[in-house]
Amino acid sequence: MRKLIGIDLGGTTVKFAILTEKGEIQQKWSIETDIRNEGNNIIPSIVESINHRLNIYGLSANDFLGIGMGSPGTVDRENGTVIGAYNLNWSTLKPVKELIEAGTGIPFYIDNDANAAALGESWKGAGEGGADVVFITLGTGVGGGVIAEGNLIHGRGSAGEIGHIIVDPNGYRCTCGNHGCLETVASATGIVRLARDLSEKFAGESELKWFIDDGQEVTSKTVFELAKQEDRLAAIVVDKFYFYLGLACANIANILNPEAIVIGGGVSAAGEMLLKGVEENFHKFAFPQVKTSTEIKLAQLGNDAGVIGAASLVSHARKRY
Repeated sequence: MRKLIGIDLGGTTVKFAILTEKGEIQQKWSIETDIRNEGNNIIPSIVESINHRLNIYGLSANDFLGIGMGSPGTVDRENGTVIGAYNLNWSTLKPVKELIEAGTGIPFYIDNDANAAALGESWKGAGEGGADVVFITLGTGVGGGVIAEGNLIHGRGSAGEIGHIIVDPNGYRCTCGNHGCLETVASATGIVRLARDLSEKFAGESELKWFIDDGQEVTSKTVFELAKQEDRLAAIVVDKFYFYLGLACANIANILNPEAIVIGGGVSAAGEMLLKGVEENFHKFAFPQVKTSTEIKLAQLGNDAGVIGAASLVSHARKRY
C-alpha cells in the first residue's frame, strides 16, 4: 500500500507525518521554521527533511501517493503558490508546489492551514468521518473550514473565514478593517481585550481585575481558570465570549446545518466548560430543527489535525482529477 505525507507549516515549527491511506500516522517529526532570508530557507529545509527521513526509513518517492500541506497565507491551490504568509516572512509569491515536487519527486497538493485542520477533524477526529462538518479554530486569531457533502468549500477563494463573521457591528475594529468580527472577541487576544475593557467598569472584588490593574500578564487561559474559580469579573468575560461564539455557531448552523461544528485551537483547552457555555447560546439563536440536528463538539486531534488533514488533500485532489 502506498503512503501519504502530511505537512503542517506554522510560523514556529513545521510538523510532518507519514500516514497510511486510511489516515493512520506511522511516523511523525518536526523541524523549526527557518524564517530568515525572507523565508527563502523554508522550502529547501522541508525538502531536505523529507528526503532525509525517507532515507532513514528506507523509502523512495514511489512509495507515496502524494504530499499534502496546510499553509498560512493566501493559497492558490491550482498553481500551488502562497503569498502573504507574513508569519513566515513570505511577502512575495512562493512557488511551493514546483519546488517541493522538484526536490522530492512526489506529487504535491496544498491548501490553507485552517482548511487542512478542518479536513483532519472531519476525517479522523470529532467529525467522525461526517460529510458535513464545520471546524472553528480559536488561537491568536479565529480560523475555520467548511466541509459540505464531503468537499471543502472554497468559494472564490475566501470561504470559511469564520473569524470575520460580524457578531457586534459596533464592536472592536478588526485587522481586516471591519468592526465587530468574531476574531476580535473570541480569539486568545480578543478574550484578553474583553477582560481589560470590562475590568475598567467593574467595581467589585476580583482577582482578574487585580491582575490587570497590577500590570500582570493576563492570558485567555488565566481568564478561564479564574472563571472556573467563580471570579466575578472572569465570569462576566467568559459569558460575553460564550454569547459571541454561540451566536456565530448558530448563524453558521442555520445556513449549513452540518452534523457537527467542531471547536479547536488553543482557547478550546478550556474544555467542557467552554462547550457548555457555547451550547447554551447556540440553542438560544439556532433555528428549531437545527438545534436538534447540529452538534457542537470539541476537537479531538490536537496538534495532529493539521498533518492528518494535509495528508487527506492528496485523496481529495486525486478524486477531482
